[in-house]
Order: sequence, then C-alpha cells, then structure tokens
Amino acid sequence: MDKTITDLGTLTGKVLLFGGVYSNLQALEALKAVAEKHNIPSENCICTGDIVGYCAQPEETVQLFKLWKANSILGNVELQLIEGADDCGCDFTEGSRCDGFSKLWYPYAQSLLTDSSINHLKTFSDHITFQYANKKVTVVHGSYSNISEFIFKSTDWSLKAPNFITTDSDVIVAGHCGLPFNHKKDDKLWLNPGVIGMPANDGSPKVWYAILDDSNNELKFKHHNLDYNYKLTNSLMKNGLLPEEYARTIVTGIWDNTEILPAVESGLQGFGITL
Repeated sequence: MDKTITDLGTLTGKVLLFGGVYSNLQALEALKAVAEKHNIPSENCICTGDIVGYCAQPEETVQLFKLWKANSILGNVELQLIEGADDCGCDFTEGSRCDGFSKLWYPYAQSLLTDSSINHLKTFSDHITFQYANKKVTVVHGSYSNISEFIFKSTDWSLKAPNFITTDSDVIVAGHCGLPFNHKKDDKLWLNPGVIGMPANDGSPKVWYAILDDSNNELKFKHHNLDYNYKLTNSLMKNGLLPEEYARTIVTGIWDNTEILPAVESGLQGFGITL
C-alpha cells in the first residue's frame, strides 16, 4: 500500500514534538498547557504516533487531541485499531511480558473507542514532512520503512542512514522506542522527543518532549521534562482491567522489564537521563 505523507510546508517559530500519549489524558492535558504557555499554535504541535496505549482513558485522550487540532502520524497502535486487528502490532516478542500485557490493554482500548475517535485516527498520515530553518524534517514512527522498528540511541548509524537517504531529509523525528535521545552524524540529526504517556525507565515519573527553535534561522532543539498528575493516572489504571505493572511504572519511573532494550539502554535503567 502506498504511503500517505502530509506536507506542512514551511513552519516557523517554536515547534512542539512528542510521542506515545498512550491514553494518558493527564499528561496530554499538561502538554497542551505547555504549548499554550509558550504560544505554540496547534499546527506546530506534532506527535510521532501511538496516542492510544497503556493507560485508562483512550476515548477521552483521542477526543482531547482532536479538540486541540495538533498534528500526528499513525503509530502502529492507530494502524491496528483502524484495521480492527486483534493485537497492537508493537512487534513485541511472542510470549514476552510486553506481549502478555498487550493482551490486556489493547482490547481494553479497542472496546472503549467510539466511531468518532476511530474516524479521527483515520485522518492521520503515515508520515509528516516540513521545512524548518532551511532543513527538511520527516516524522516517522519507528522508521520510514517499518512502523514498528525499535531505533535507539545505541542503534548503529547504518540502520538510521537509509531513512535520511530515502526521504531526502536533514532531520528525522521518530518515536516508538519510548526513550528520548538525539544522535547527530555529519549534518544529519535523528531526534526522538520521547513519549508523554509513560516514564522513560529513568526512575522518575516525569515524562519527555522536545521543542524546536528557529531563532537566527538556525535549527535548535531542547529536550524537556513534563510534570503532570501522574497519581491520578496511576489511580485510574488500577481498574482490574489493565496491567498493574504499568500502573506501577507510572509512579516509579521504572519499566517492569527491559525486553525491547539493547544492552546499553537496559544498563541505564533507573539512572536518570541527561540530554
């Protein structure tokens, strides 16, 4: 199937980048407030996908996102929901803990989403492109060729490079892996702003996003922590239908397991993130 690509044209001013809302309504509310505080218009707010996920309020989260009128690409979860698939398409190893947990949260989300929300998810494209400070930026979920590919800071550049070549881009903005990072090589930048729906396995309940700045017509970026009402999110997840382990992660900032992580990132569990 041909890819759908939304071209936002040339963006100016601050651009808010984030991913993985994961049905975390409280985090999305807090991030929307950040955008309003910095006077970032909704058209300059871009999500790398997976608005729906592990937390307790998928319907409310999609509806707030729709009301906000921010941009998003399709994450693997959106793609699966639209197609009415039986699983999240996260590419977890079959039989792993993450795979087992997905058999709880995915049907839970699927059962609560209205036709209105599914129809809004259908408006998302596979990728977003835009020009910014004389750079071409392309937004992907996992990678350009594989929506569910896990790309980390430690992932060899040889696996990242084809994304720049295929899209003729200077900057790739990506999501899916759940960890914020940036990786520069020559004049290319791979930027993962992180996710706001779950902590980054760093021992803190705070979550992550990034802001682009084009002051002096130069592309600059900064990673930021987000404070939100994680205690309410945790409480709502204790409904007997969602994995208790994920509810615990919301508070502790520590993932239940590091199955998807390379050795480098796995070894950093609980040590905090410096960006």
